[in-house]
Amino acid sequence: MEAAAHARDELGGEAPSLTVLIASRAHADTAADVLGAVQETVPSPALIGCVAQAVVAGRREIENGPAVAVWLASGLPAETFRLDFLRTDSGGLFTGYRFDTTARDLYLLLADPYTFPANLLVEHLNADRPGVAVVGGMVSGGRGPGGTRLLRDRDVLTTGLVGVRLPGLHSVPIVSQGCRPIGDPYIVTGAEDAVITELGGRPPLQRLREIVEGLPRDEQDLVGNGLQIGIVVDEHVAVPGQGDFLICGLLGADPATGAIEIGELVEVGATVQFQVRDAVSADKDLRMTVQRAASQLSGHPVGALLFTCNGRGRRMFGVADHDASTIGDLLDGIPLAGFFAAGEIGPIAGRNAVHGFTASLALFTDDARPWRLSRRAARA
Repeated sequence: MEAAAHARDELGGEAPSLTVLIASRAHADTAADVLGAVQETVPSPALIGCVAQAVVAGRREIENGPAVAVWLASGLPAETFRLDFLRTDSGGLFTGYRFDTTARDLYLLLADPYTFPANLLVEHLNADRPGVAVVGGMVSGGRGPGGTRLLRDRDVLTTGLVGVRLPGLHSVPIVSQGCRPIGDPYIVTGAEDAVITELGGRPPLQRLREIVEGLPRDEQDLVGNGLQIGIVVDEHVAVPGQGDFLICGLLGADPATGAIEIGELVEVGATVQFQVRDAVSADKDLRMTVQRAASQLSGHPVGALLFTCNGRGRRMFGVADHDASTIGDLLDGIPLAGFFAAGEIGPIAGRNAVHGFTASLALFTDDARPWRLSRRAARA
């Protein structure tokens, strides 16, 4: 296979220790053949991947047509695993793997959206495994139950989750949520689970109407197209701004009471602020987030894996390759691969979450480590 052969050549003859393989929907029925060809061309003891709606490779986001991306790392310790979710009378049970709590390792997770509740896994890890950081995405290649293709080592799976543990690796998880705040922040003065009944002593819908009435016409249109709400992740921030929130969707509202339901549990005393999302905001946030992370690295960026929302791409930005080319420009064209996801996984302020409309990135640094990265994409 051309993609695997080129990626192997870029490693300079070194044997890969980890392969990430992403194939487009055109390869759904031949996923086993693609996997076999890659493993034959460049055998790897650890491999994860999937069939996705769109493939990210280098500076390109291939949204239409067949494509394969092969991303290789050499000398990088990696342990692949599989997780399944079994429903029980009392709720459910995760089986197949136990997360290590003795080290602050990075885990890459690729989940089937039809059979695996990634949000429940994330909640479990936050509560019981607070040192674990996870990055990844809900796989977008399946058109319904049974249509997902997950790749692990030499197996093709249609359910559950595949992942890889990267022990002791110096890496930085980055999440760009692509929103900007509007109006003023408010203290939640009334809430029950995910329903907010009061903001600063008044109904949330009343607060929202006041905000919208004070916005310019074009800003009001943005509210109608994609209103979100952000929960401040660090209450010590005096004036929260773009990047200081865990962004949640608005799931519903009660006109009679003015209450709103959001996609996250919220407590009385939390600070929240309404948010809007558009191409300009998403571009600014991605640049700001990546630049800020890069400035804090202890080593040099050498590679990255990107899990970006399938609602971004041409649909959001109106042009091709936005996220991939932007990251390439900011990080000097480091090896990059990934896919368009149906939900992105990554931490905000040390708390793992499942996001929407975000770009979640696992950024790898050298930190004087003797390993190399390679990637290559090819039309099939």
